[in-house]
Amino acid sequence: MNSQRRSNLLGTLARRSLLAALLSVAATGLALAAASQLPPLVEPASQEHHVGKVIFAELVTPDLAAAKQFYGGLFGWTFSDIQSGKAEYAAASLDGHVVAGLIHKDFSTGEHRKPAWLSFIAVRDVDATKNLAVQHGAKVLFTPHSFPDRGREAVLADPQGAVFAVLASSSDDPADVLAEPGEWIWSSLITSDPDAGAAFYQTLFDYEVFDLPADEGAQHLLLATDNYARASANSWPADKTSVHPHWLNYVRVEDADKMAAKAVALGGRILVEPRVDRHGGKVAVIADPAGAAFGLLEWPDTESKEVAQ
Repeated sequence: MNSQRRSNLLGTLARRSLLAALLSVAATGLALAAASQLPPLVEPASQEHHVGKVIFAELVTPDLAAAKQFYGGLFGWTFSDIQSGKAEYAAASLDGHVVAGLIHKDFSTGEHRKPAWLSFIAVRDVDATKNLAVQHGAKVLFTPHSFPDRGREAVLADPQGAVFAVLASSSDDPADVLAEPGEWIWSSLITSDPDAGAAFYQTLFDYEVFDLPADEGAQHLLLATDNYARASANSWPADKTSVHPHWLNYVRVEDADKMAAKAVALGGRILVEPRVDRHGGKVAVIADPAGAAFGLLEWPDTESKEVAQ
């Protein structure tokens, strides 16, 4: 087999692996939620609605105990276990409020799957958003379902294959305040065509799109609503044939170098070494012990996510 054909094959397998993993996140999460009482995102209800904001993330993992040890040790998250039959779910909290969900999922030997985080984006009407997404080329992976205390959600794949969820939270959305260290602070759509990706999500969430300076040959598009930066659409290097379009979520940290080293000490791997970001702080990408990727992002208290008009 020549090198180009081998590279293409490996790329195809990697893309299938990531998609299968995200499908597992959705399937396991929805199956569990249908039978269990998941905690609300906000207590008490916030009376705030921020369409287009990434408000939650869920992880599927083959070793729930190891994941809890890793993320608890890294970010100080604490966990409340929810079990229904064979389904196991841990709600992760920081300082008393829910920040994530961790779902146990066994992978069969030989499966081309790996753990992955699934991003939940706020909407007011899940069914209408699903219909609009399908009209613009998306696929429905799991149809809208409503769950007590959590709200109504659905899981979709955008036209380029990136998997995401939409959620109309029954307790409303988290307020637009700066995330504390250990909380999610940013999300990026990583794709081969940021323009097309941004246009799709703009249709769904009415984003304002800003083209920001980027390295030569790269794109960095900022997505905003309510004059507040929500996410970005970013290109990957042209030689990264094994990458599948996906969402990558970042946790705010005070020192990316120290946290990356701590992640390694806890059994994780560094995928992208800490480097200086456009805001002056450092950013890094980490894989947890089971392989799920997430980012670390330094963000100074003086830096606002408000978008100047």
